[in-house]
Amino acid sequence: MSDATVYQVVVNDEEQHALWPARTAPPAGWRVEGFQGSEEACMAHVDRVWPDIRPLSLRRRLAESTEGAGQASGLADDSAAASSPEVDR
Repeated sequence: MSDATVYQVVVNDEEQHALWPARTAPPAGWRVEGFQGSEEACMAHVDRVWPDIRPLSLRRRLAESTEGAGQASGLADDSAAASSPEVDR
């Protein structure tokens, strides 16, 4: 027996995706993404559009820490080279 339920893809503020029956409104905190179809079609769509399943806040925090580490590392390298007595001028 096949499932005749039509699903819709819903998304929350963290850019997390989920499937929800199209005949009902999504729960609080979720909005309709715009794609609907069978469970299999919706899952394939989610796989295509959501390759990084980490929440948006985590992706942003990691990006900021990576940028901050790169800047701090660059500053340390510049100051060390400027004060090094072995630098040829």
